[in-house]
Amino acid sequence: MPKIFFRGALSWLASQSFFKLILLIITSGLSLAALILPLSIRPSSYPLRIGDVAPQDILAPTTLTYTSQILTDQARIDIGRSVAPIFLPPDPAIARRQIEKLRLSIQYIATIRADGYASDEQKIADLFAMEYLQLDRENLIQILSYRETQWEAIQQEAMRVLEQVMRNTTREDQLEEVKRNIPSMISFSLPSDQATIISTIVSQFVVPNSLFSQEQTDIARDKAQQSVTPIQKTFIAGQTIVRRGQIISPVDLEALNKFGLVQLKGETENYIPSITLIALIFVSVGLYFARIRTAPNVDLKSLVLIALTFLLFLFGARLVIPNRTIIPYLYPLSAFGLTIAVLFSAELGFVLSLSLGILVAYGMSNSLDLTIYYILSSFCGVLTVNKGRRIGNFFWSGIAVGCAGSAVILAYRLPDAFTDWFGIATLVGTSFLNGLASASLTLILQFLFSQLLGMTTALQLLEISRPDHPLLQYILRNAPGTYQHSLQVANLAEQAAEAIGVDGLLVRVGAIYHDAGKASNPLFFIENQLPGTLNAHDDLDPESSSMTIIRHVEDGVRLARKYRLPPRIIDFICEHHGTMVTRYQYAKARQIAGEDVTKVDIESYRYPGPKPNSRETALLMLADGCEARARAELPTDDIELTFLVKSVIDYCQQEGQLDNTSLTLSDLNTITKSFVNILRNTHHPRLQYPEITPKTMPVSRKSN
Repeated sequence: MPKIFFRGALSWLASQSFFKLILLIITSGLSLAALILPLSIRPSSYPLRIGDVAPQDILAPTTLTYTSQILTDQARIDIGRSVAPIFLPPDPAIARRQIEKLRLSIQYIATIRADGYASDEQKIADLFAMEYLQLDRENLIQILSYRETQWEAIQQEAMRVLEQVMRNTTREDQLEEVKRNIPSMISFSLPSDQATIISTIVSQFVVPNSLFSQEQTDIARDKAQQSVTPIQKTFIAGQTIVRRGQIISPVDLEALNKFGLVQLKGETENYIPSITLIALIFVSVGLYFARIRTAPNVDLKSLVLIALTFLLFLFGARLVIPNRTIIPYLYPLSAFGLTIAVLFSAELGFVLSLSLGILVAYGMSNSLDLTIYYILSSFCGVLTVNKGRRIGNFFWSGIAVGCAGSAVILAYRLPDAFTDWFGIATLVGTSFLNGLASASLTLILQFLFSQLLGMTTALQLLEISRPDHPLLQYILRNAPGTYQHSLQVANLAEQAAEAIGVDGLLVRVGAIYHDAGKASNPLFFIENQLPGTLNAHDDLDPESSSMTIIRHVEDGVRLARKYRLPPRIIDFICEHHGTMVTRYQYAKARQIAGEDVTKVDIESYRYPGPKPNSRETALLMLADGCEARARAELPTDDIELTFLVKSVIDYCQQEGQLDNTSLTLSDLNTITKSFVNILRNTHHPRLQYPEITPKTMPVSRKSN
């Protein structure tokens, strides 16, 4: 069991599926590199912080209007600071409390002054212990020295002055000024020393009676800040956000962030989204090739070229598109999808255009509209170009790309409140230039692809199918019967090809040239022999006759290469007889040998092949056989005609000539019906016109 598994694993590693998987992985890795590496001439983001120096001029990639939170917050702070602090009305309770404290202090002093048993030092010590009033020693000595009448006057004046001061509004910031004004409020009738004592005492009881209200101030500031209208900033596409050498301010950084031009996250956080997107896209592409029945069976060489072209378009786009205004809409990305559609299939063109459009626009500031622009324009181009059988198809596909791109531009730009009509007109014109550039580039790419892959394009097929082609003229002049036979086979094969869904144009052109080699020795083939002339094969032995017949394949290949026909057409020349036997000559040889098969080498009568390797060349083999049999046997009704066609197909199957093709029983049934229908109309009976002699002809009357 392990040996069987090991052999199976080795067989798979040696198969094309393994190499296709490796190619898919390599393409995925390189596509990831295109997304995360700083390839752009003008990077899509910069590692900038506040205080950094701008490394270059950074321009706005699109027109954008946004609310600047930084400028709005600064405006709100400024208007909040401009709101004056709110103070409460003067509080009478504060005035009464301070006056009461003064009264208690004066009573205490009066009590100390009236103590007849205490010494002056004891009185001074007691006065130092006062709770609400703190006086220095000199003031206390002076107070103790006043007579009772003088002290009475001081008490009354202090109470009056304090009451007058506390009646007025006094705030914290006004306190020192109020205290400085106290001396001017004392009666001028008192001596200066008493006025000084009064001022000293009163000033210690003056406090703010209008208190600051934090709550009301906050409410006023909030109301003022809420009245500030959010500040809008607008940048027009192409406008400079910061200049080279400029210090990045918070406002600058905010603008760069709005455009997505600042790398805010670490490398790991930037890689994970890109890896996820790449994995999703390439797993989907891999499943398309592996699981979808309509997916084209593309060989490894073609896949390598497709992958290289995919990467070329991707890296080119990531190099020149970021932070540009016009170039993203001019970049001919649709040319990739058009080329794939022309050479392989429209379905593959859709799948790969979708993948490429997503990757090219990923991570850019205007990624949404660019993604839609690339995808829809590519889809419309693919649907219009069809197989690209005429130059006009490419022209109209370019127009379709331009129209689709213009529609996307209008859909995303018109709703913008800051729409610049001149800018929109510029982008619409750019979109049409993009379409024409994509169509022109597709013409070049499909020619290069066809040369590298040995493929044939529709334009090449149409070119070499023109009747004035040198090789066709050579066949027509040297072997007119073969030329007519080839045209009939071409009509027969083309209709059947269309019926089973293969390339009818390729089959038709291959059928036109399949017998080109007969033009080198035209008289050895029955369709070129005039009635009543000798058959050149009558003088040859069966083996020589067979070799002459078989040689037309080799001669056809030689002529095809001389006239530079595509390799795919040469396949029709080589494979249209496969490895079948020239039955007429082989039967004649057996007859001469007395039906002793040991005396006849069948391989001498066998075409070199190879067997048909495609449905197209198999169709030609069947059509060639049916047309020749129908021309020889001249079936009279549908039953004979159907039997003839089926016998040709059955014979080819029995000989194993269809083993290397993917023709199904359903295909063979459809081919039979198509052949019968065409041959019925081709070999229909004609009326035999009666002969008219001159004696029975009416005499014409001449006018006088």
